[in-house]
Amino acid sequence: MGGCFSKNRYSSPDVNGYRSGTGYQQSHQDYQKPSTQYTPQPQAEPARHHQPPPPRQPQPQNPAPLRPAPQPQNNFQKLEHNNILGKPFEDVKSKYTIGKELGRGQFGVTYLCTEIATGNQYACKSILKRKLVSKNDKEDMKREVHIMQHLSGQPNIVEFKGTYEDRQSVHLIMELCRGGELFDSIIAQGQYSERAAADLCRQIVNVVHHCHFMGVMHRDLKPENFLLSSKDDKAMLKATDFGLSVFIEEGKVYRDIVGSAYYVAPEVLQRNYGKEIDVWSAGVILYILLSGVPPFWAETEKGIFDAILKEEVDFDSQPWPSISHKHPWIKGQASDKPIDSAVLSRMKQFRAMNKLKKLALKVIAQSLSEEEIKGLKAMFANMDTDKSGTITYEELKSGFGSELGVKIVTTNVKETHG
Repeated sequence: MGGCFSKNRYSSPDVNGYRSGTGYQQSHQDYQKPSTQYTPQPQAEPARHHQPPPPRQPQPQNPAPLRPAPQPQNNFQKLEHNNILGKPFEDVKSKYTIGKELGRGQFGVTYLCTEIATGNQYACKSILKRKLVSKNDKEDMKREVHIMQHLSGQPNIVEFKGTYEDRQSVHLIMELCRGGELFDSIIAQGQYSERAAADLCRQIVNVVHHCHFMGVMHRDLKPENFLLSSKDDKAMLKATDFGLSVFIEEGKVYRDIVGSAYYVAPEVLQRNYGKEIDVWSAGVILYILLSGVPPFWAETEKGIFDAILKEEVDFDSQPWPSISHKHPWIKGQASDKPIDSAVLSRMKQFRAMNKLKKLALKVIAQSLSEEEIKGLKAMFANMDTDKSGTITYEELKSGFGSELGVKIVTTNVKETHG
C-alpha cells in the first residue's frame, strides 16, 4: 500500500553482509606455463556470417491517460466527506472575531461576532455537525442556507452575510438584530396601540408575500422567529429562522406535520396543505397581538391540535368588542388609542409560559448548559415552597408573581395530577 514491491525474491544476506546467490564464481587455481613448444595449428574454416536481423522497430505506446490514475485516499480526503455545504473548509475566525453568546437552540449557539476587516458587528449562528445526525438533517441545513441566500435583500427578512464551514461546525453570518424578540419588545414598552399592531402585521404580511413570490413556504411563522432591528420605536421587524422552510413545488400537496403548536394551520394537521398555511400563522400572531392570548388554548399539544380542528375562534370576549372590525386599519387607519393593559398582562403571561416550557423541553433533550440547568433548578426550588418536590397551582401562581412579575389568571392554568 505505502510503497513499491518487486515480484523478484532477493536472496538473504550472509554473515558478512553480502547477499548470497547463484552468480558466477571465479576458480582459484594456480596458472602454470605450458612446457611444450607452441606449434601452429591449422586454421578452421571461418564460419559463415549471417545477415543480422533487422533492428527491432519500437512498438507504438498507448497514449497517456487524460486523467491521472486515482491515488490512495488519505485521512484529509476522508475528513472532507464531512463537508455539508459543498465548498472548501474555511475558518470563520480568519474573518470574524467571535464574542459573547446571544442565544442557544436545539442544534447550535448564536454569538455576537465582529468582522475583522470593517469592524461591523453581526450574529454568528454556529451549528455543530455532530448534532446533524441523519442525512435529512444535513439536507435541511443546506436548504436553510440556500433559502436565506435566495430571500436576502427584503427589508423585513434578516440579511444573510455568508457561510463558513470547518470540520466541527457550520457557521451562518447574519444581520445583528439588537431589538430582541417581538413579544419581549412589546412587553418592555409597557403599552401599544392598534396602530402599532397594524404596523407590525403589515410587516409580517410583507414577509409572507415576499416568501411566496420568491417560491418559498416558511412553515414556522411565530413571534419568536421575528426580531426587531434595533431598540428604536421605528425599528424594522425582521423574519429569521428558515429551518423548516421549503421551496414550493407547484402542484405538490404537502403532508408532513411541521411548525409550532399554537400557530399550526388545520390543513397541516390534516396532512393536506400548501403555502396558505403561512397566512393562517400570520393571523394567529395578529390575534395574539390584539388579545394577548392565542386563539386556541389547551394544556397539552394534543389539546391544542384538537381545538384548532374543532373549535371556533373567540371574537366576543374582551378585548374584542373594542377592537376595530374592518380591515382598512392595516392601511394606516387604525386607532392609536392604547390597547387595554390586560392584553399586555396576558401576553406577558403567555410569553413566560412559553419560555418555561421551552426550558423544560430542553432539559428533557439534555441540551442545556450547566449554567442553564442550575438556573432552572433554582427557579423550581424557589417555587416549591413546601419542598415536596412538586409544584402546586398556588405555588406556581405565587412563583410567577415573585420570580417573573406575572399574574396568572385562574381560568388559564389548572393544577394537574399525574
